[in-house]
Amino acid sequence: MKSTLIAALLAAGFASTTHAAAPAPADLDLSITYYSRVLTPEGVTRESRYEETMLRRPGHVWVARVLAPSPDTHADHDGHNKKVALKEAQHEHKHFNPVVIPRHVMLEKNTVRVEYIDAHDKVVVSIPKSEYDNVNFDGSWENSFYLLDPKLVAAMPLSKQVSKVAGARWREAEKNGVFQRVLWDEQKQIPLMIESGDRANTFYRRVDVRQQASVSKAQPWTNVRNYAQREYSDYLD
Repeated sequence: MKSTLIAALLAAGFASTTHAAAPAPADLDLSITYYSRVLTPEGVTRESRYEETMLRRPGHVWVARVLAPSPDTHADHDGHNKKVALKEAQHEHKHFNPVVIPRHVMLEKNTVRVEYIDAHDKVVVSIPKSEYDNVNFDGSWENSFYLLDPKLVAAMPLSKQVSKVAGARWREAEKNGVFQRVLWDEQKQIPLMIESGDRANTFYRRVDVRQQASVSKAQPWTNVRNYAQREYSDYLD
């Protein structure tokens, strides 16, 4: 979720001068649903929805897209279909697709690094800063770790909307007919919902964040001892 609207509101003078110190961010296991609706000039409404899982640990963020299950094959065509599926899968994996491979973002000595870890092919693909745009990564640790920069969220005015979640507060801002609303968990330092759109109803976006009841011990970025190391440029034609 881009935070350009919040940044614009900061420039317009909504930023407050002092903020209370935030608590230490909690380890979290999250399920995140993204929804968008756009009305085109031709009058066509386009909708999209997808889901990701996220692990948040000190210095690490792991994000994986929830993919559709492979269709079942009939028993009488099982052998042939499996061979075709295997060839298609191998072909897919030779062409780097950052959407379907888990992303690992790290913060080391105040430096952000990003890599993709492909468990299927046992490959770690490092992404240089010059290629961030090609994998839809903005380079911001705050946007990765918190989903929205807490300083920008704190600069948004508190909303009159009452939160039904203990410890979370709504913040809301609007500029030139474009609005953004954030339900922010003050204790865990994460948004529970992000809404943005315009009053003309030409677009609407919503992000729903669900926290898992417990935090897993999984650290999938550590299981790469025998993985091959690749660069993004290795996949360029």
